[in-house]
Amino acid sequence: MKSDEIAQYLQDNPQFFEEHADLISRLVIPHPHGGRTISITERQMLGLRDKNKLLEGKMSELLQFGEENDSISEKMHRLGVAMIAAASFQSVLHTLNFHLRDDFAIPHVALRLWGHPENSDELPEFADVSEELQVFAETLSEPYCGSTSGFETSSWFGDASSHLRSQALIAMRNGGGTIGMIALGSEEPQRFYAGMGTLYLERLGEMASAALARVLR
Repeated sequence: MKSDEIAQYLQDNPQFFEEHADLISRLVIPHPHGGRTISITERQMLGLRDKNKLLEGKMSELLQFGEENDSISEKMHRLGVAMIAAASFQSVLHTLNFHLRDDFAIPHVALRLWGHPENSDELPEFADVSEELQVFAETLSEPYCGSTSGFETSSWFGDASSHLRSQALIAMRNGGGTIGMIALGSEEPQRFYAGMGTLYLERLGEMASAALARVLR
């Protein structure tokens, strides 16, 4: 018989070891980490230990993810409360910049708004944005995360623009229409990368949109 036929026979006939119970105590197999032989019972124990270590590693990873999510949720809560309390356009900008840089350790933050209220021409937040970028923002179903290459948004960060290696672009919407975009920049290539989770970035965009729409009304 071939080895796979034996394996299939034992799988199809679980009563085999009941009928030959003494065989289990006499079977010896190679040790997985050495040259000696061990009993099948000891081999099972080693397999269970390996599985236990694997499960412990996964549990530790899940706990770490949970702690990180709790920490981000706390930061988002603080940002949300501060944004609600901000009573002016400049106050909203200051609050957004302060929390993103100090609480979330995002070194570079910039935003642009499509509308132009009175006396806003000198503010960088209302500088002209290409129609191409506005269309791109309109089509974003979720924040863009990835390289800064090829995007005019890289120029929004001033002298730091040439040093940035990754960015997140978040469309701001009010009443269904796109009113602007937030750009987050980093010198780290993997700070914002394609395929990363964007739930908190989406919430950030929603809070900023609501706060800005309120103070600009």
